[in-house]
Amino acid sequence: MKFARTLIASVAAGLLATSAFAMTEPEHKAAKERISAEYKADKQKCDALKANAKDICVKEAKGKEDVAKAELEAQYKPTPKATQKVAEARADAAYSVAKEKCDDLKGNEKDVCQKDAKAAQVKAKEDAKVVAVQAKPADNAAEKGAAVAEARKDANAEKNDANYKAAKERCDALSGDAKSKCVDDMKRMYGKS
Repeated sequence: MKFARTLIASVAAGLLATSAFAMTEPEHKAAKERISAEYKADKQKCDALKANAKDICVKEAKGKEDVAKAELEAQYKPTPKATQKVAEARADAAYSVAKEKCDDLKGNEKDVCQKDAKAAQVKAKEDAKVVAVQAKPADNAAEKGAAVAEARKDANAEKNDANYKAAKERCDALSGDAKSKCVDDMKRMYGKS
């Protein structure tokens, strides 16, 4: 009986502590408005810039807004999926900015830059998927271990493909036999046929 009262008291204290830190609807709305106002101010700062520097600035402002919104939603309704969305928003924002920075380059150098940016995005998103699977509850340890192993396998395959594409793009700067050898080396390195 004493254990039951202690358990009930512990659960009640936990619920009270959780609700004390939960975000209310008005707080959530105010935070969304703050994020929107910050985005507008950041975007307005970009107006003083020209050409690609302006484009980069706008992408940075939009990425910052998207990440802040994802973080807000994860704080408002915390779940493993919400945490994954934060990581994905960060990956997408970084990719968008990196890709825009590639526009300052030309030819194969630009292509390599874009493939590297894509590989970094894929890595971050795939890592987020693995973390989400790890955080997901399972009926037993074996089931969870299998799910995590499968997620890691899939993530590694996706990352390998993205890294292969970036490495292969570097070979395009070469010509003739050197290019053929480079492509063959990359195929071997990344397990492609």
